Parts: sequence; structure tokens; C-alpha cells
Amino acid sequence: MSFKDECAVFGIFGHPDAARVTYLGLYAMQHRGQEAAGIVSSSPTGFRSRKRRGYVADIFDEDSLEKLEGTSAIGHARYSTSGENNDSNTQPLYIECKFGEIAVCHNGNLVNAHLLRHELVEHGSIFRTTSDTEVILHLYAKSMQRNREDAIFDAVRTVSGAFSLLFQTPDALVAVRDPRGFRPLVLGKLGESYVLCSETCALDLIEAEYIREIEPGEMVVIDKNGVRSLRPFSEVQPSQCIFEHVYFARPDSYVFGRDVHATRLAMGRQLARESPVDADVVVPVPDSGVVAAVGYSQESGLPMEFGLIRNHYVGRTFIEPRQSIRNFGVKVKLNPVRSVIKGRRIILVDDSIIRGTTSRKIVGMVRNAGAAEVHFRVSSPPTTGPCHYGIDTPKREELIASNHSIEEIKEYIDADSVGYLSQDGLLGAVEKDRDRYCSACFSGNYPIELPTQGRDQLKLFEKVRD
Repeated sequence: MSFKDECAVFGIFGHPDAARVTYLGLYAMQHRGQEAAGIVSSSPTGFRSRKRRGYVADIFDEDSLEKLEGTSAIGHARYSTSGENNDSNTQPLYIECKFGEIAVCHNGNLVNAHLLRHELVEHGSIFRTTSDTEVILHLYAKSMQRNREDAIFDAVRTVSGAFSLLFQTPDALVAVRDPRGFRPLVLGKLGESYVLCSETCALDLIEAEYIREIEPGEMVVIDKNGVRSLRPFSEVQPSQCIFEHVYFARPDSYVFGRDVHATRLAMGRQLARESPVDADVVVPVPDSGVVAAVGYSQESGLPMEFGLIRNHYVGRTFIEPRQSIRNFGVKVKLNPVRSVIKGRRIILVDDSIIRGTTSRKIVGMVRNAGAAEVHFRVSSPPTTGPCHYGIDTPKREELIASNHSIEEIKEYIDADSVGYLSQDGLLGAVEKDRDRYCSACFSGNYPIELPTQGRDQLKLFEKVRD
């Protein structure tokens, strides 16, 4: 079991084919969320929406995109970190209130949402979802400000946690990034149209020009007059999520201003320096371990070969055999190449060990394929704590490294040795920017503590880890 993906947001303003461009942007970022997707477009006759559970390519077709009229659109690909996986929670969420129509999509997690929701319910608000994002819409609708822009200011300054938000109004596209900048958000340009998205790989697909990152704590308004930058928050120390570079982002993206591929290579090289082993071949656990394995191979001088092949055509669900096949869940996704593995001393490189159950099955698969030795190397430090900032992680007690030594982990996954990248080695891979990153899941140093007050007040909303 690895970390589950988070979410992708995409928006475009001033394009005659806004919905189709948004579809392509979400398609490029499907790796960030596979549970559900949606697009809301804006035209002179009002908002149009299509939202469903499933993959982007399965939700939208020519007919549905044709109905999403307008020159502005926002879209979302979801993996739930807050709220259940059902149709009502699928984003973008949209409402009509005293300010008119507005839609919003969100990458992140609001740590005080349960408290705000309880307060809003006490004052008469009626919620339609269990998503923390809906809290923002209620705060917006209740604002005493006189215009949309100031009402968005009001709402985002009330919430706390991680958020990269896109708002769509009838005449503007608004982006807001939380003051610590936990989640990525970038600005691009396609012809005369402006684009906002989670990762630069989406800009590449639509052949848009990368302009810059949205800064932590920045609010950007795009309308017929161009782009304006506002600062609704007090300045604090940035806490960008280091796991974007370890695992989440596509290796062909630039995230937080850094080349993800180059950063993962550096992690793999440092891992080889810190945890060398006498072996015959480096084998990546695909796909997330591939780039780090290349770095490990380059630094160690050992060849890298693809001894595990991933089935990229596995859908969201598959029918298991009635009679149990050992390790079936892993076997349907990975299969060993026996000619690479048999009789050789193997170094398996992966991005993380979470519960340890999947790593154990992979090691068993490699041993069954005839490996003489299996050495497990991890291109991040031991994961000892959950994430509160937009990543769906197990509870602390379910994380194997939170209550087991490396020697115990080695015994559990049945490897000949286990080696992790050190925290200093991980942060060294991002060089001069190391002080701008959050690594709380490794260090336990949380930049924003999760509020404890009122956590038993609304049980339905607390079903946040589905």
C-alpha cells in the first residue's frame, strides 16, 4: 500500500473551447486523482456542469463536452482526503447565492473544517456534501462584503490548512493558494487565454506557455482586464509538500519551481551513497520508483533493469477469483521478469513503505521468481506520521515505521536488507529550497496542528478517510 493520490485542479479563462481544453488538462493530471472528475463551464446563459465518479476519459465524450458551453471553465480530478466518495462530493461544487453563481474546486485539506461546519450548522446552514470544500462556499455566501472578490477574501481567511483553490464566477477566474503553499498551483497562457493548474504537465499537453507559480498566500484574479495579484494573508514560512517530489507529481512536471525528474534522480543518487549494497542489478518498483532507481544505478555503477512489469490497463475495479490466489491484488498490477531476476542479487527501489503489506508481497514475488537476494531501498525516510494537508494516509498506528525498527521492517517484508533515504538526504535533494518544505510525515514537525476541539461534534463529517 502506498500513499493515495490527491487532487488536480485546472481552469481556463477566455478560450472558445474552454471545456475541451479543461478535459485535456485533467487528462494530463489523472495521476493525482482517479475517483471522480468534473467540469463546470460559464457562458452568458449561465453555468453548465458534468460530474461523475470514474476516470476522466470515461466521464466525458464529444456530446457532453459540446454541452459545456462557454469561454471559461474549471475542472477537478478527485481522490478524497475529506468526505466520502460519492456523487454529491464530486467537484467542482457550485451554488447560486446573493453574489450570483460561483463554482469552486480544491486541492488540499482544511484542518478546521469540522469546527467551521459545526458552527455554520448551528446557525442554520444546510450542507449537501461531506466535503470540507463546501464549508468555503457557505462562508462565501454568508459574507457581509458587497462584492464577490471581497467575499472570497472573507471565506479563505477563515479556513486553515492546505488549499489550492480555483473559483469561477460569471466574469472571472480566481485562484487562491494557502499561506504556506502546501499544494502546487501554476499560471500559464494559451494564446490570449490564461490557464491555472496543479502541474506543468497539463500545460505541456495543451501547448500552453508556463508563466510562473502562484505564490504561497497569493490570490490571483483573471478577468477581461487581465491578471491581478492580491495578498489576503499575512506572510508565514512556506511549507511545500516534499512528497510532491517523492511520489505525487509526474516526473515531467515542474513543481514548486523545481524539475521533479531531476529531484528524484538526486534522491536516488543520495540513497545509493547512504545505503550501498553488494548486488547484481537495480530493479525499480514501477512506476513511482523508476526515476530514483535510475539515480541509484548511476551512483552505484550497478545496471538497472526492469525486473517488474506493471499492467497499465488495470481499471478502478477488477473481479477477484472465487478461490483465493495468493497476492492477487499485487499480481494483477505487477509481474516479475524471471530472466532479469533468477539467480541474481536484486536491489528493489521504491518511493515509500507505508503499512508494509504491499512491499512484503513484492519481495515475495521477486523471491518466487528466483532471486538469490532481495535488498529493499526506499527513496524517502521512514513514514512515521499521517498527513493533515491533502494526502490520504493511514492512521499513525497503521504506519509500520511508526512502531517498528528498520530491522523489524526487514523481517516483516522478508528482505535481506532495508535502507531508507535520510531526512537530511531528502531535503538535500531540493538544495537551497530545503527550508521551504513540509516533511511532517517523516519528522513529526507539523507546521499547522490539527485542531482537537469539537472533533466529536459531527460524526458524519468525520468520515474523512474512505
